[in-house]
Amino acid sequence: MGIEKSLFGKMPDGTEIYLYRLSNKNNMSVGIINYGGIIVSIDVPDRNGHVDDVNLGYDNLEQYLKLGQYFGAIIGRHGNRIENAEFELNGVTYHLAKNDGRNHLHGGNRGFDKVVWQAEPVGSEDEPALQLAYLSPDGEENYPGNLDVKVTYTLTEDNSIRIDYFAVSDKDTVVNLTNHAYFNLSGHGSGDILDHLIMINADRFTAINNECIPTGEIRDVADTPMDLRTPKTVREGVESDYEQIACGNGYDHNWVLNVSGKNPEKAAELYDPKSGRLMEVYTTNPGIQFYSGNSITRTTGKGGAVYDKRSALCLETQYFPNGTKHRHFPSPFLKTGEEYRHTTIYKFSVR
Repeated sequence: MGIEKSLFGKMPDGTEIYLYRLSNKNNMSVGIINYGGIIVSIDVPDRNGHVDDVNLGYDNLEQYLKLGQYFGAIIGRHGNRIENAEFELNGVTYHLAKNDGRNHLHGGNRGFDKVVWQAEPVGSEDEPALQLAYLSPDGEENYPGNLDVKVTYTLTEDNSIRIDYFAVSDKDTVVNLTNHAYFNLSGHGSGDILDHLIMINADRFTAINNECIPTGEIRDVADTPMDLRTPKTVREGVESDYEQIACGNGYDHNWVLNVSGKNPEKAAELYDPKSGRLMEVYTTNPGIQFYSGNSITRTTGKGGAVYDKRSALCLETQYFPNGTKHRHFPSPFLKTGEEYRHTTIYKFSVR
């Protein structure tokens, strides 16, 4: 139990990157590196007590630097998409990197997934935690304000990974933080996730265009493949001919969660009938992006496992994408001195 620290690799400039392995008494462990705040592994038992790593990732730092795909990383300043890579704030138009066609994705060319974080073990022997800190300077990726960010990962006694996000800026700015873990509850090298059962606690979703950009329309899920209020297989939805599924080449949408935002409330659950593993997602965020791994580029991951399209899925808690444009969406704008605080919990069990 507790935290073990080991050298994971060196950046091109010689900066040492460390792996912090958090473990509890239930035979669960989580590996995190201070490059990108990346979750590199989530080892958790199945219904028979067999432990598998249910998180896609790579064996070494060189692969993360070269291959990326956001596996397990902290995403910021602004997770997800901003239309036309620009936003207006206090009468000023800020132009961002166009790194997703004509749009801005996941904080730009060098988002929080590609920076070195300062790591400090915190928490207790029973509930080990790792606090990561980063000061994003004014103008980084053309976002305004010096932004002080802290992300704390805690492995709890009930097999939950709790992620606490904090940020404060010395100028009005934009903040929308999330984590981009790719989950396959059968094990990271076990094939596709089409037979996983997914539930999302939402009556509505934000409709997208063919660039996966929310149009501003908030649409009812009823009588569509977006209705995941009761568990359905991923396969059932991604193989439908619904126009929104065609726009995203599968699921790549934000759901409007039935949560109050005050305390972490249940947003979603994922169940793998094969292993019996269940993952519940709790959050204070107003939205969650369910991405069915439609664009995973064929790559060799940990232990020689081959990852391909739909080898995993993501459940990214967030403010709604394109919220800088659509002002009826929850606001990603953060005023000077105000504190951004959100919590997301991924709780693992068996059924």
